[in-house]
Amino acid sequence: MEIMIEKLHAKDVEKLFEFELENRAFFEEMVPSRGDDYYNFETFKHRNKALMDEQAQELIYLYLIKNKEGFILGRMNLVDIEKSQGLGHIGYRVGKAYTGKGIANKH
Repeated sequence: MEIMIEKLHAKDVEKLFEFELENRAFFEEMVPSRGDDYYNFETFKHRNKALMDEQAQELIYLYLIKNKEGFILGRMNLVDIEKSQGLGHIGYRVGKAYTGKGIANKH
């Protein structure tokens, strides 16, 4: 499976919301819930706008993992960046339908 990694943009927010909603139960099996509020589209848009503002300031980096048709398969984030030390924390999640397909191993 061919994949692309693209920076998150405002045009992606609706599809990202659908991805998160579709995979909510699956993700909550592994990590604590983000709460019901997160799954309200207006709240989701507001939160992602704030995150993209941080990305514009190069405080964090938000990426989507997509297939060649542009469908969201997962997401990756680089946060808690310590530029002076060259450190940060990478997090990722892959949608349930795409686990076990080597997406996290692609390079």
